[in-house]
Amino acid sequence: MNVTPRATMRLQFNAGFTFDDAAALVGYMHRLGISHVYASPILAARAGSAHGYDVIDPTRISDEIGGRTGLERLVAALRRHEMGLILDIVPNHMAVGGDENPWWADVLAKGEASPHARVFDIDWRHPDPERDGKVHAPFLGEDYDRALASGTLRLCRDAAGRVWALAHDRRFPIRDEDLPAIFGEGTPDAAEADRLLARYHEPEDGHEPEGGPRALHRLLDRQHYRLAWWRTAADEVNWRRFFDIGELAGVRVEDPEVFEATHGLIFELYAAGLIDGLRIDHIDGLADPGGYCRRLRARLDGLRDRRPAAAADHPPLILVEKILAAGERLPDDWPVEGTTGYDFMAELGGLLHDPSGRMPLRSLWREVTGEPDDPEAEVEAARRQILATAFEADLARTVRAFAALARSRRRDRDLTTAALRRVLTEVVIQVPVYRIYDTGDGHDAADDATIAGAIDRARAHVVPGDRPALERLADWLHGGRAIEGGGVDASAEAGQTDEADPDMLRRAALIRFQQLTAPLAAKAVEDTVFYRQAPLLSCNEVGSEPGAPTLSPAAFHQACIDRRRHHPMGLLATATHDHKRGPDNRMRLAVLSEMVEEWSRTVKAWRRMNMPSQVAPSQAALDGHTAPHPADELMLYQTLIGVWPAGLDATRAARNTAAGEILPRVEAWWRKALREGKRRSNWVEPDTGYEAACLAFLQAIMGSDSSFPEALDRLVRRITPAAMVNTLAQTVLQLTCPGIPDIYRGSEVRDLSLVDPDNRRPVDHARLAGLLAAETEPAAALESPRDHDAAKQAVIARILALRARDPALFLTGDYLPLTVTGPAADHLLAFARVGTATAGTQPPHAIILVSRLADRLIPEGGAPLIPAEGWADTLIEIPGPLAGHHHEVLTGERLALRDGGLAVSGLLTRLPVAVMTGL
Repeated sequence: MNVTPRATMRLQFNAGFTFDDAAALVGYMHRLGISHVYASPILAARAGSAHGYDVIDPTRISDEIGGRTGLERLVAALRRHEMGLILDIVPNHMAVGGDENPWWADVLAKGEASPHARVFDIDWRHPDPERDGKVHAPFLGEDYDRALASGTLRLCRDAAGRVWALAHDRRFPIRDEDLPAIFGEGTPDAAEADRLLARYHEPEDGHEPEGGPRALHRLLDRQHYRLAWWRTAADEVNWRRFFDIGELAGVRVEDPEVFEATHGLIFELYAAGLIDGLRIDHIDGLADPGGYCRRLRARLDGLRDRRPAAAADHPPLILVEKILAAGERLPDDWPVEGTTGYDFMAELGGLLHDPSGRMPLRSLWREVTGEPDDPEAEVEAARRQILATAFEADLARTVRAFAALARSRRRDRDLTTAALRRVLTEVVIQVPVYRIYDTGDGHDAADDATIAGAIDRARAHVVPGDRPALERLADWLHGGRAIEGGGVDASAEAGQTDEADPDMLRRAALIRFQQLTAPLAAKAVEDTVFYRQAPLLSCNEVGSEPGAPTLSPAAFHQACIDRRRHHPMGLLATATHDHKRGPDNRMRLAVLSEMVEEWSRTVKAWRRMNMPSQVAPSQAALDGHTAPHPADELMLYQTLIGVWPAGLDATRAARNTAAGEILPRVEAWWRKALREGKRRSNWVEPDTGYEAACLAFLQAIMGSDSSFPEALDRLVRRITPAAMVNTLAQTVLQLTCPGIPDIYRGSEVRDLSLVDPDNRRPVDHARLAGLLAAETEPAAALESPRDHDAAKQAVIARILALRARDPALFLTGDYLPLTVTGPAADHLLAFARVGTATAGTQPPHAIILVSRLADRLIPEGGAPLIPAEGWADTLIEIPGPLAGHHHEVLTGERLALRDGGLAVSGLLTRLPVAVMTGL
């Protein structure tokens, strides 16, 4: 079956949305123009999982979403419509804790002797003999001693007679060798077994009883794990976690046996023709991402001949979740189609924000909040905070790895562990990207420059006495030049000790280093600074950088040319299950960058209107601090603008209804934002008093007696036309730039969602199918904000139909920037996708025009369209080979495009975007 990848739709599977629910949508997705469903993880996950990333058994498909038979029904429906399936997989980690994960439970029961011990990235060796060979298990909801004394921690038996330690609803296995000490010789009946277990739950009487908490403690102390309060994880955990989540354990997928064990079902599904590609979650968490991609590609390619004829016949797609910093590219030796599209999202955002508003917005932030606006300093401060509070154990493991490397050579034996810790701390903080890629065999020039820059910046924070340790660390990170040869290191006499191989130790230390910098970058930027500093929240999106400059049309063109050259089948995303704000929420906020003076006046007026002492006097001050903090208040206003519904009836009742509907969503967002920002509250020690004061403020300003909802509605009405121009520009670019557009379920209409769980709410698919069936004309749907959903969806359907007619044009066609001149040239992006011409014919092509930065050119109360007078004498240069008669895909108009300069005002008369194909 020939299924050329044209567009994906991301679906979120859980108990409330199963394979059969997805199968019912296949007809709608096909009509919309989707070629591949892009499924969230489907392997067996924790009971009730809303997302599937907490896998507990990689050898089974989740029964909650339909199991193997449900998947087969979905794929059968897809095949009937000649559609494919891309599967999100999670090689980096699995969910752990009690006994839900059978592999983890076996490790807890048998320790290093478990056949599954090699699966998890556990450091079994510990300098403390009492912890050596044990798994630190920080899964208790309270202090260990309190859990013992209170009876929270108890023993129980299952139906098979196995004994477990029970804490809350979590079970932890008791070793088989301890059963005689509990039950004596022989096998007691159920009643006797329960009586013997009950001894461990007797109240403590100050003596040394045979039972009670002391006896239970002695029993637990003999286990292969050490139960502890969850708060100890950051300091003591001896296994790699996913970021700082204490119930997701890192998997050693670099081990060939572990790779096969965790991927066996995936390979079976591919060989059976049930899946056609993979999305790799958190590729940067792996020890060797490049090696993993090469091994995965080889295994999938080796299975292609076994696939049935009914399966998609394109090569297996491999897409990686990777955050790229500005100027960073995927390594050339990764055999993958590309990323999942965060980089494209960032480029779109840069293009559709006004560069002239950047500095005034930052000035407004400083004025309102009283805080300095220094994104680099904020990121560094966040990195220090996160490293000290969330990744202490991870840093300690990294330090131990480098200390072992130092001890392996006589010249380095005097490098102290404390000095290595100090210099490693400074270097880790200064790494500007998620990670470098070096498993001991060297890295490329870009990574070398990254390390050199980090070392240089760290040098300013290192005391003179630690400089030798820093320089030695620099040698190791740069490629171990001092180890590989030169000077005394080249001689056996002055070099390696007999006890260890320094090359092997360096490789282990490098891996630890890289597996630390990646989560630190994510937690510091995406999950701290983006909630702490926000001159404009639409710029604080996954894949973006704090303080990142806007992107000029020329720079955007170059990014597209590079993507077409290197990864023409990478995904183009505008929304994901991880986004901070929905695509149309961001496009609405982007308008504020075009009207900073007006926005500044509005903010100040709103702050006067909503003074905490007036709207919520009982919550106005808390421990001498105003609640909310001005920074939190400014972020709240932006969030309310982004989520407020457009096109309401101009009545107080309509506004009150809207306020009531969005209030729970904004409350959930704000509580999360306050904790993620870590300014006054956080997840470990939430300041519930401050949070309550902030939520009381929100409820007061959104209440039925407040005048603020009317002011909010007035501003949203004011910016809606320009916001819709941005929405259509973003949509058309996603569908026509090099790459495969990825549509997150529900975002085919306006998506004003907030961060999860708001962006994972159920979608009204019946409504979307009805909109599509109505076959609305995009231009007609722009006349009223109520119909803007239909306009966006219709644009998507028409462009995807074009991609279906000529898939090669958008997959392999050239990307040709077109020259725009004249007074409004900065307000138009123009390019062509050009295929290969046959002899004597015009090359197949599409000419794409999108309006940008439209607010100042749209008259007050006008439609989402720059009028002809706004374009004035702006011209677009049409190359000779592309001139002639054209069909405008979105309006159905026939246009004659002459060679040379052509007036833009005659091309964008009904819509702010155009997609024209030659006739």
